[in-house]
Amino acid sequence: MRVVKEAAVRRNEILDAAEQLFVSKGFDATSTNDILEKVGIARGTLYYHFKSKEEILDAMISRLSDSLIQKAAVIAADQAVPVLERLTQMMLALNVDSELGAEIMEQVHKPQNALMHQKMQEGLIRGVVPLVSGLIEEGIEQGICQTEYPSEAAEMLLIYSNTAFDHLADDSRSQKKILAFIYHMERVLGMRAGSMLQVILPIFQKQPQN
Repeated sequence: MRVVKEAAVRRNEILDAAEQLFVSKGFDATSTNDILEKVGIARGTLYYHFKSKEEILDAMISRLSDSLIQKAAVIAADQAVPVLERLTQMMLALNVDSELGAEIMEQVHKPQNALMHQKMQEGLIRGVVPLVSGLIEEGIEQGICQTEYPSEAAEMLLIYSNTAFDHLADDSRSQKKILAFIYHMERVLGMRAGSMLQVILPIFQKQPQN
């Protein structure tokens, strides 16, 4: 007997299958037939939801970006946590938690998936820059930060953290990256040298090692 599902449910099933295939085969090597077979639907059903593989990619990236932005918003709103900790936790939160998500992030950084990487980064920057900028302005009000360009500083820090901390290994090179990030973050935000080290370094050290 044919199972009829709600449009939102079927749409998410297609996106789930596409995520798994893009991870295992890569975006370019995945065909619409692969997606049809994995979901077990007819071509007409697929085209009812998505006109092309590129539309599937757009929706998949948008869904993942929305999830990460929501997570960042929860962190930003937690007034019980000092502003510098929230700022760093927010940027670390942009590294996907789940095993599937981590594999997708690895894929989007590969040269053959440059389009996926660009779409992910643009979506995150649009959604998260206002949140980070708000925290920087909070830091300015508290006398912690000094910058006339909170939005631009937020974008610079997000791009840096988004590319530098997808995979933190337990080695001297990763530790050097962390220290360099803290060093440059202090200067971009007009902070006293070394003021973030004791607060921020433990947050990085608590992150799971890959």
